[in-house]
Amino acid sequence: MTKMVEVRVPNGFSIRRIQKQDYEGVIKTLSILTTVGAVTEKQFGSIVEYWDTQKLPKGDVYKYNPYVIVEDSTGKVAATGNVIIEQKLIHECGLVGHIEDIAVGSEFQGKKLGALLINKLTEVGLESGCYKIILDCDPKNVAFYEKCGFHTAGVEMQIKANL
Repeated sequence: MTKMVEVRVPNGFSIRRIQKQDYEGVIKTLSILTTVGAVTEKQFGSIVEYWDTQKLPKGDVYKYNPYVIVEDSTGKVAATGNVIIEQKLIHECGLVGHIEDIAVGSEFQGKKLGALLINKLTEVGLESGCYKIILDCDPKNVAFYEKCGFHTAGVEMQIKANL
């Protein structure tokens, strides 16, 4: 297994699971990544509640593991991401972690918060018993994820809905 690059939480920041009060900051941060659309605070809160109740049959493992990095002095969300753990039939009903929706706020870029978040999500997946952690990314981001210990292992294919 490739070794993760160690990145420490910088002074003035903390990392934790997403909470309902993170609504505005998470939506704003995700909008840097992609189109978020109209998500109400009520919808956000319902999804956070749902994520916090979904556990897998394998012990005390959360299916959804949404995290934020928060600037302590202001409470601003600096970065957000999620590792979704999938129960498989293969590999003796093993678990696979899917890292999704990694975004770092524009005012917080360059502080290695993205690498910190990737490390945290990878750690959560491995501690949950995942036999592998995977993610998809744009070709322009491959070098960043390689620095985080990931390597190219296939090709992503997709069909998009006509929304």
